[in-house]
Amino acid sequence: MMSAVYTYTEARQNLASLLDRAIREGVVRVKRKDGQTFVIRPEQQPGSPLDVEGIDLNITTSEIVQFIQEGRRVYEMTEDGA
Repeated sequence: MMSAVYTYTEARQNLASLLDRAIREGVVRVKRKDGQTFVIRPEQQPGSPLDVEGIDLNITTSEIVQFIQEGRRVYEMTEDGA
């Protein structure tokens, strides 16, 4: 997809929407009267999008194992009855 191209004046007058469009589309271009073109794109954030902050549920490892085993038993019972 071709990125949007704004004139300098359009970019100055609509900066907020230009930045929103850069977030949605990945890049927008601003062209000056002298023909020079500049690229505006969101800055890459460091880290993985899978990095999420954990929460403390006060659950022990043995409790987690017990929950999994109970879930497997329920699943096996429903499969046998199906």
